[in-house]
Amino acid sequence: MATFLYRIGRWAFRRRRLVGGLWLGALVLALAAAAMAPAGEEEDLSMPGTESQKAFDLLDERFPESNSQGAEARLVFRAPDGQRVTARENRAAVQDTLGSLDGDDQVASTTDPYESGAVSEDGTIAYSTITYTESAVDLTESTKSALEDAANQARDAGLTVEVGGSALDSEEEPGGTTELIGVAVAAVVLVLALGSLVAAGLSLLTALLGVAIAFGLVSALAVPLGLTSTVAILALMLGLAVGIDYALFITSRFRDECAQGSEPEEAAGRAVGTAGSAVVFAGATVFIALVGLGVVGIPELTKMGMGGAGAVALAVLVALTLVPALFGLFGYGASPARAKPRAWGRILPRAHRKAAGAPRRDAGNHATGHGEPAGDRQPIAARPAKRMGTRWARFVLRRPVAVLMIAGLGLGAVAVPALSLELGLPGDESKSVETTQRRAYDLLSEGFGPGFNGPLTVVVDASKSADTRAATHQVVTTLRGVDGIASVGDPALSRTKDTAILTAVPETAPNSGETKDLVHAIRGAVSGVEADTGAAILVTGTTAMNIDISEAMSDALIPYLTVVIGLAVLLLLVVFRSVLVPVKAALGFLLSVGAAFGVLVAVFQWGWAADLLGIEQTGPVMSLMPILIIGIVFGLAMDYEVFLLTRMREAHVHGASPGEAIVSGFRHSGRVVAAAAIIMISVFAGFVGMSSPTIQTMGVGLAAAVLFDAFVVRMAIVPAVLALLGHRAWWLPRILDRVLPNVDIEGEALTRHVPAAATVPDAAVAPLPAGRPRG
Repeated sequence: MATFLYRIGRWAFRRRRLVGGLWLGALVLALAAAAMAPAGEEEDLSMPGTESQKAFDLLDERFPESNSQGAEARLVFRAPDGQRVTARENRAAVQDTLGSLDGDDQVASTTDPYESGAVSEDGTIAYSTITYTESAVDLTESTKSALEDAANQARDAGLTVEVGGSALDSEEEPGGTTELIGVAVAAVVLVLALGSLVAAGLSLLTALLGVAIAFGLVSALAVPLGLTSTVAILALMLGLAVGIDYALFITSRFRDECAQGSEPEEAAGRAVGTAGSAVVFAGATVFIALVGLGVVGIPELTKMGMGGAGAVALAVLVALTLVPALFGLFGYGASPARAKPRAWGRILPRAHRKAAGAPRRDAGNHATGHGEPAGDRQPIAARPAKRMGTRWARFVLRRPVAVLMIAGLGLGAVAVPALSLELGLPGDESKSVETTQRRAYDLLSEGFGPGFNGPLTVVVDASKSADTRAATHQVVTTLRGVDGIASVGDPALSRTKDTAILTAVPETAPNSGETKDLVHAIRGAVSGVEADTGAAILVTGTTAMNIDISEAMSDALIPYLTVVIGLAVLLLLVVFRSVLVPVKAALGFLLSVGAAFGVLVAVFQWGWAADLLGIEQTGPVMSLMPILIIGIVFGLAMDYEVFLLTRMREAHVHGASPGEAIVSGFRHSGRVVAAAAIIMISVFAGFVGMSSPTIQTMGVGLAAAVLFDAFVVRMAIVPAVLALLGHRAWWLPRILDRVLPNVDIEGEALTRHVPAAATVPDAAVAPLPAGRPRG
């Protein structure tokens, strides 16, 4: 692996214009495809195989006339204080408002609240339902403006008017202020970590290019594959975070190689061969975790996983090819004779430039001077910056038990709120009170009861029953006897008279625990009717779907963790050739994800720091979040495990003691891993400012998880455990040692080969005589 990637790095360096041109062409094609593709639609969450989904499918089959794909809006009217909406002047204002919509070609129908009975008992609130012929994304701006103008017309008449429904919904667009702040923080961290504006800009540029291509492809495939804006934003979030990190690791290794005396082309090859190997396997763990989301069986979750996995795969390819190509484009020649001396400063700071000015490798690739093994060599200017990592590693080696206890107990304490985790599907109640949809939701709850916004739909399939009407009547009677139901509407029969549909309105809010208990109570109560009549009775609706999805995801959690963690542990077993290191990595991940769930509960359910983060409404955590965050965080956690332990494994392979290997890993990778974690945290936190509850939850959860995993698990627990295990940490049974392939992630093969000449043919990189081992 290391030798193959070494050749890729050198080839990309030499063919930098070709590589750059190919990636630029890919960017243009992706953006052009996205620009020409039609806009995708926001699809409702579905869960094939559940009772609620079966009911929806049955409705599509038996009630095709009601299966409209058009958008819907609700105009909610409230009379001025002390008045009724049924008063003559208020009634006239409402009807004039609705009449102003009649001329719109995209309006399919408008209901009169006074004829349909859509007036509250106290007469203060009424609503009208407007259905459209097109979906929300296909509504013209003039149609949306007409709806807003109609609401303003009623407001001018003295009424309070709010607009609910899907007609005013729009896709969440990235690029807000908080995202830009996150990228700016990442840029600052890159400059501090690399000590060069150009080197930092290079890492950021390559990450942005990969993200732009991924975003363009997701947008272009939105309609054919049914991808939503959430898929695109997740691809953007993950692609940007890992893209910057992967470029940072390879760039940092390239600078170290140059400072140790390697020629630029050789340094590029070695950087891709060593750090690039870690990038490949780190990216593979993220890819496995995201693709594994498909085992849950939720189409939307599967699409999110595939979109994120594609963005990560692109980030890996960009890091392995475009990054070394840009090393050459930013001032280096293809051979020492063509190198530009002043160009060292473009990527290397002055102190590194001085160290690089006199190569320290002879023809046999031996390090000269200093008399220390190459695995421990480091740039003179880099040593003070790395002292903090060295001091911390030695501190942990002296007190491993204390560090392990404090870190473990601390994460356990943060994870305690996760025991109160409640799941739900976000609706208008989760939106900001500044939105008209949220205010419409509140008005409807005030006028018609909290359960009005979450009605339950009961479908009676009497195709195998002797009498459809008798079976339906028995269902209605049974429902009216269930505690917690506020009202049961009149049933409607299908054209074939073999299916009935009716609406049951709960007394409690959609996401309340009482409403969830009510769904189970209804399903239990109608089971007797099914036995008596032979009819199949299905309960659906948003609340019922939420319950079914939550239960299905709970059932799928163990299989998912088994598949993902099993494959990732196997991958790490191959990478590190150790049994205990992968097991330790998986257990550390469980600690960090548990603490992340604790933060989600504290913020989104209990409201801690909600105002600071701009979260106005607390409530249940979105049902998809636990398994989605588990998938993403597991992959990212393995990123830092691979990057940090690769240097430790490299030192161990070269004969270092367990303690020396830990110190070497922190000396070479600790600072870069910390910078990478800060970058990822800032990118994820930048998405908290978006209005989508799904994206907000992901932003907070992922940022917290990376914080705990990188700085507590990988920086404290991992070295403490390794210190306690000693040589046993790298133990591998002989049978596995013979069976497992040697992927050489540490670049051991590169210590036995050096370039035959400064310039080699593109077809191959010829091996040279063995030199002394280096890092």
